[in-house]
Amino acid sequence: MGAVEAAKLGAVAVVIRSLALPQDDFPHTGSMYYEKEIAKIPAGALSTNAANELSEELKKGKVTFLLEMDCRDYPDVQSYNVMCEIKGSESPDEIITIGGHLDSWDTGEGAHDDGAGVVHCLEALRIMKELNIKPKHTIRVVFFMNEENGNKGGIGYASWTKEKGEKQIAAVESDRGGFSPRGFECDGSEAQLQLIQQFSKLLKPYGLYHFEKGYGGVDIGPLKQQYTGIPLYGFVPDSQRYFDFHHAPSDVFENVNKRELELGCASMAAFVYLLDRSL
Repeated sequence: MGAVEAAKLGAVAVVIRSLALPQDDFPHTGSMYYEKEIAKIPAGALSTNAANELSEELKKGKVTFLLEMDCRDYPDVQSYNVMCEIKGSESPDEIITIGGHLDSWDTGEGAHDDGAGVVHCLEALRIMKELNIKPKHTIRVVFFMNEENGNKGGIGYASWTKEKGEKQIAAVESDRGGFSPRGFECDGSEAQLQLIQQFSKLLKPYGLYHFEKGYGGVDIGPLKQQYTGIPLYGFVPDSQRYFDFHHAPSDVFENVNKRELELGCASMAAFVYLLDRSL
């Protein structure tokens, strides 16, 4: 709300300290918006290191601050979700959707947000195929487009599958980074939560203990508007380092730990397998 509140007071621009924890040179972009009746002024975030330096200079006296920005909006263009699936052996008309989003923020590479989530879901399907597992229901992987700027991939997918007359029975999303897995959250009924809590005995020896009521994900969220009562499940990794990289230039491939990514893939495969067998 910085741009809105500062403009109300007559400011010509607003600069904030990056709301990330690391002391580094990579500002987190944060989130901001404008209000129609309020003048639009430039708004930016400084890295924590740069903010510390500016703070020290301000203590010495008057500071001249040069702000140069090159932000712009572009019109929407056509883009597409990418999908693949394994047909169910018993109820192929009933679909469990799993996925993450293909697009990334305009800084960094989007390796944790959400390249890791895409890999979690693709690898889960590959593992099932490699082990010759025949799921009861159709398992469909969707790589959603435009999660970062309007969620049109998620909205479009939900409308498309409903218009086709498909039966969506559950959805799982990974969009919280490629860190060590901790469990899954449920956006659904108490019975749907209790279902996944039954998995904990099998998965706890592998470090998965968090099976709580919570959030599914942005991309799968629109399915709730199309399918009343559908349970949405969100992959939960360790959260402590997420904002070291989220929406920052440091969100690059080199900052994804291979072993942690593999553990997330195995966790997604195990969870989807148990979910498919339980529904």
